[in-house]
Amino acid sequence: MTTDWQVHYTRWKEYPDLEPELRRQLEQLEGDEKKREDCFYKPIAFGTGGMRGVMGPGINRINLYTIRKATAGLALHLLEQETDLAALKVAIAYDSRAHSHTFALETAKVLGHYGITACLFEQLCPTPLLSFAVRHLGASAGVVITASHNPPEYNGYKIYGADGGQIPPEAAARIFAKIEQAGDELRIGTSEVTELMDRGLLHMIGDEVFAAYMTCQKQLRLPAAELALCTHQPRIIFSPLHGTTLAPITQGLQALGFTQVHVVSRQAEPDPLFPTVATPNPEEPESFRMALKQARKKGADLIICTDPDGDRLGVAVRTGPNQHVILNGNQTGVLLLDYILTQEKKAGTLPARAAVVKTVVTSEMVRAIASDYGVATIDTLTGFKYIGEKIHEFAQSGTHAFLFGLEESCGYLRGDFVRDKDAVQAAFLLADACACLLAKGSSLYQRLQELYEKYGHYREDLVSITYPGKDGMETMTAILAALRSKPLASVAGRHVTSIDDYLHGKRWHKETNGTEPLSLPASDGLKYTLGEQGWFCIRPSGTEPKMKLYFGVKNTSEAAALQALSDIKKAVLAYLQQLLPV
Repeated sequence: MTTDWQVHYTRWKEYPDLEPELRRQLEQLEGDEKKREDCFYKPIAFGTGGMRGVMGPGINRINLYTIRKATAGLALHLLEQETDLAALKVAIAYDSRAHSHTFALETAKVLGHYGITACLFEQLCPTPLLSFAVRHLGASAGVVITASHNPPEYNGYKIYGADGGQIPPEAAARIFAKIEQAGDELRIGTSEVTELMDRGLLHMIGDEVFAAYMTCQKQLRLPAAELALCTHQPRIIFSPLHGTTLAPITQGLQALGFTQVHVVSRQAEPDPLFPTVATPNPEEPESFRMALKQARKKGADLIICTDPDGDRLGVAVRTGPNQHVILNGNQTGVLLLDYILTQEKKAGTLPARAAVVKTVVTSEMVRAIASDYGVATIDTLTGFKYIGEKIHEFAQSGTHAFLFGLEESCGYLRGDFVRDKDAVQAAFLLADACACLLAKGSSLYQRLQELYEKYGHYREDLVSITYPGKDGMETMTAILAALRSKPLASVAGRHVTSIDDYLHGKRWHKETNGTEPLSLPASDGLKYTLGEQGWFCIRPSGTEPKMKLYFGVKNTSEAAALQALSDIKKAVLAYLQQLLPV
């Protein structure tokens, strides 16, 4: 019996003009039916983050043809929104991954085939620069070819709206419908580059957009930092992890007056294989190995690493002579927020109705600090796209002034000229904070300890469980369904006080045994709030075949907080083991 996946496989196999490398990879699948099925059993998922996956042949992989089909869907969507072709323009960027430039060029060639103007960066650049370019150029949309911090075999296709933010769920659904309408991915029409240039449908983005972006970065600076640098120069180690941020961060730090910046030379140049790290993810301690070695030699005060597309910032700080500790995303976010609030209040520039926007899995310490300054904290679903939506909403309604956005996965934003997380902004801000603290005889690490003593010892952790392939998606769905049918009543001796069900948009309260609606978009996931200021959240990743479990606690000491965190993690994982093998 021939199944649907076999129909798609045969269609690819018999296509005479299949790209030679994909043809070779397809032939290598001949003896592995399970891999063939995984490559062809469904179209690659398209959500609010666009597409991301392993590169290779098939409709469930990132390749020349799935990129073209996604672009055809985007073109049909844009043409439905705006019939005047002259008004349609799309900015396109790409990172250092394998085939990123090729995929970016193919995106331009498909858009041009539909009569839509493409503005393509001349060289690789960080994702936040693409977000900036969309608004700076007045584009209708933006596309960046990237798989962020994923392993080398991944690539992806991320779409941005005219506001410079990642597309929201409603727009993603409309684009996906158009992608399905686009037809056979092997036969999507393209135009040649020379023809597009002649017709004025392809423009190259040069240094002028980068210069404008860097000017905006400099305007974010708080006044105390420039004065601090006159007497105290932090020693900084920086690694772009073979990605896109070498020029923006080194040139920016130099322009801001930092003179003791040392780059990890073996990780400086773009390389799609990321040969010096297991995965180019600054959330992973292993990615700091080379930077920390150099930091010990230089006596560095601050170590910063960025992921390949430059939207995540990983941080390590000095704790003593030749001693450093890697901070997690929550700790870095807390330090950045504290610096902004302290300096804005001191300068008398803290906006009225200021708001900090964080995701539901980001530390509650953020709310405690912001509240101390009379600043609101607003929660969004996981994903910086939702923070970008809030920025746009504030600009339209005037209800709040955006002050800072952050997520626990090392994503930060202060200046809303970008509408996505920006490691370049965050690097400059943290370097300034480091200089100011050194000038006061303190340090980033010492300041973090002071914040714990003042607001309480908050600690968080993340556990990711990989479920690859078709079976993995079904397993993750089954786990969440089982949790809904058999909800936990207590965890490690702490009663469950409320459960947020993001898929069904409701919050259950133990005290009343009633529910109330949540003002968040639908997304599969559950968050349990526990007694004694503990919580955990479970959701499938939107970009990787993983189930993610987030945990958070607050206690009176570090030891007590770490013990509570460990107890909750063990209890939750044991319960999941009872439901389904984990």
